[in-house]
Amino acid sequence: MPDKVVYTTSAVNIGARDGGNSHTPDHSYEVKIAPPKKMGGDGEGTNPEQLFALGYSACFHSALNHYKKEENIENNSQVTLTVHLLKDPEDGGFKLSVEIEVGVEDMSEEQAQKLAEKAHAFCPYSKATKGNIESTVKAVPYVEGK
Repeated sequence: MPDKVVYTTSAVNIGARDGGNSHTPDHSYEVKIAPPKKMGGDGEGTNPEQLFALGYSACFHSALNHYKKEENIENNSQVTLTVHLLKDPEDGGFKLSVEIEVGVEDMSEEQAQKLAEKAHAFCPYSKATKGNIESTVKAVPYVEGK
C-alpha cells in the first residue's frame, strides 16, 4: 500500500545559486538566492544551506514538541541546526553534514539527550537524510533567546 499523501508543496528556482530567485508557485514566499561571501558571492541573499537549516530545525523542533507533549513536559526548548557544506572527495563536488543541538529549560542534558534522540528518530527531515548525510544530535544547556 503506498503512503498516504498528507501535504504536497513545491518551489521554483530561476538562476540557480548565484543571484537566482526561489519562490513558491503562489509567490507567498520569495527569496533571493546567493552564495555566501566565503564562496565568492556578495552575501546579499539566502543560500540553499540556510534554507535547509531553517526547514530542518523547525521540523525537528516539532518532533521534539511531539515527545514533550507525550511526556507532559512543558519546559521551553530550542533547536539549533548547523549545516556544513563539505568538499566531497569522491566526486570533487560537495556534500552536507548537520549538527543538531537541543536545549530544554530546567532539564538535565542526559534527559534532554534522550528526548532529542527520540525526536531525531521521528522527524521527517531526519528520516529523509538518515544514511545520506552525517548528523550528530547533542543536548546543550538551554539559553533563553538564543
